[in-house]
Amino acid sequence: MRNDDDRRENFDEKYRRRTHALDEHDTVQFEKIDDDDLKDVDSHEHVEKKEEKLPHDDVNEANEVPKEDTPKPRAKREKSSFLPGLLAGIIGAILVVSLYHFLSNDSNNADEVVNNTKDTAEVRQEIESKHEDKVITDTIVAVEKAKPAVVSVINLQSQTNLFGNESSLAEAGTGSGVIYKTDDEYAYVITNNHVIDKATEVQVNTSEGDSVEAEILGTDIWTDLAVLRMPKGNITDVIEFGDSDKLLVGEEAIAIGSPLGDMFSGSVSRGIVSALDRRVPVDIDGNGTDDWEAAVLQTDAAINPGNSGGALVNSKGELIGINSMKIGLENVEGIGFAIPSNDVKAIVSELETGGEVDRPFIGVGLLDLYLISTSDQRNYLKLPSNVKQGVVLSSIEPGSPAEYAGLEELAVVTKLDDTEVNNAMEFRQYLYGNKKSGDTITVTYYLDGRQYETDVQL
Repeated sequence: MRNDDDRRENFDEKYRRRTHALDEHDTVQFEKIDDDDLKDVDSHEHVEKKEEKLPHDDVNEANEVPKEDTPKPRAKREKSSFLPGLLAGIIGAILVVSLYHFLSNDSNNADEVVNNTKDTAEVRQEIESKHEDKVITDTIVAVEKAKPAVVSVINLQSQTNLFGNESSLAEAGTGSGVIYKTDDEYAYVITNNHVIDKATEVQVNTSEGDSVEAEILGTDIWTDLAVLRMPKGNITDVIEFGDSDKLLVGEEAIAIGSPLGDMFSGSVSRGIVSALDRRVPVDIDGNGTDDWEAAVLQTDAAINPGNSGGALVNSKGELIGINSMKIGLENVEGIGFAIPSNDVKAIVSELETGGEVDRPFIGVGLLDLYLISTSDQRNYLKLPSNVKQGVVLSSIEPGSPAEYAGLEELAVVTKLDDTEVNNAMEFRQYLYGNKKSGDTITVTYYLDGRQYETDVQL
């Protein structure tokens, strides 16, 4: 049996190695902890010990501008210096105004580098000047505006020869992507995580026909998004974001991408926004159990394999979603889904700067209670007969917040804070949607037939 000091030292040592580790699928089997390690844990005492000042508090204080640093007005001038002072003031004002316009122009130029998008009226005028005999519709303008920012994304993976050695790279899959930003050196691309999953190398083919090697800046398995960075070269066009929160069912939706591979790059299909805020269950780890519930837009615009990661735009050519998946049953047609643009913007900003999404870590494996037979629930888990729904903790990661708070393997969680959780999906949704690193969450659970409650600092 270890005392509290030993446990704390062990926790810190281990936790530093797992700082901000996302429990990738929450089903990874970690090393099983010794039952003796948890018997005498006073979780409330441990939580109290963990209440320390977070690093971001220091950052906020460091960024705060002290009032005493504010420039003070000069002392009142004597009458004898009035005329020279007036002239100096006029000259100074001219210089300040000139400097303001100089800086303003620089700022505007910088914005143009980052978001070089054409106004729809400008695009329409260019098309009409080239095709005077045509009636130019809003759809034509929208496609012309957005299409140059849509690219093909090629997943290249190392192949193993007959002798077991890795040989050349080969295409393992293709998808689409959207250029959303450029700077002096690079162009940045949004795509789906599943498009570049397990890639040895990623190749991007632009609308101009160039093939460029891209690096992966960040990925997020839960939202199925990834950010790539590649040399800017002669790329000038980027997508303009629309506001997905203001969409109405029935609005025009245009899908642009590379269905069936790069051979059909730049393909366009049109439909409408069929539904908003659809919740689609997703089996991320392929074990036959839904791990997550994606919040997506539904569209009947044709989406095929290869469209993943491409753009869904509105009649103004603005990005309203990243095409992600479709229902591909034989008797189903015209049900595709896209990640809303507002969600994309929030996730991409984190992936671009940190490589991952900052989510709270608790350190448990999850198993839906309904997967366990009723007899095992009563005899093995010793659950009361009135407990019908919940999540079984299939594993506790050593040195994790869960272990530190006294949670044990085979505990059945029924509530997080005051919210009931009926399955692993609801557990993750509440955790990731309502908490952040450093927060405390109250866990209600059953163990050996008794109900307990403990606080866990994430």
